[in-house]
Amino acid sequence: MTDFVTLRRMMVDTQVRPSDVTKFPIIDAMLRVPREVFVPDEAADAAYAGRNIDLGDGRVVLDPRTFAKMLDALNVDGDDLVLDIGSGLGYSAAVIARIAEAVVAVEDDAERADEAQPLLMEHADNVIQHTGPLAEGAPQHGPYDAIVIEGGIEELPETIAGQLKDGGRIACIFMDGALGTVKVGWKIDGTITWRFSFNATAPVLTGFEKEVAFAL
Repeated sequence: MTDFVTLRRMMVDTQVRPSDVTKFPIIDAMLRVPREVFVPDEAADAAYAGRNIDLGDGRVVLDPRTFAKMLDALNVDGDDLVLDIGSGLGYSAAVIARIAEAVVAVEDDAERADEAQPLLMEHADNVIQHTGPLAEGAPQHGPYDAIVIEGGIEELPETIAGQLKDGGRIACIFMDGALGTVKVGWKIDGTITWRFSFNATAPVLTGFEKEVAFAL
């Protein structure tokens, strides 16, 4: 039988801490949330590997290093309301829920959201699950102190930018072909200013592609 507790500790000790993620709430949350139950059954034994876990349909659970560094860069704290876009089976929302005051988890696949619901009820009591297009977010619960997007983007839709509080922060993996960079944006006076954080890659989410301009 796989010893997931040991694998979880190894994930933190070999992937998270060495990546300069030292904030105790993030370390503690990632040690406590059982990542293996938030991935497809056939991927459970690989849940703690240092790579994205495939959920199908171009969706992934972000690798532990990338996810932890995004949370670290966002500086999520216990007073924050966080929008988690592309929450999949709920792992990211469950981790963030241990750090923030509350999380709104957006998932566009109804079957995936239904599968996530009992997992979140068991492992987090401060998550609101919202099923709908990822690029629409969940404006009825916002505005948000922080937004994290669990996948790649080429452009940030105005619908999402508008749900971030003034003074709030957002973390995105901007993809340019096969290359990706994580940037953190701060919203000040209605405008988001971006700053490079680190390199990472993920499939581009539906609704976050760059619009193609046609020229005659």
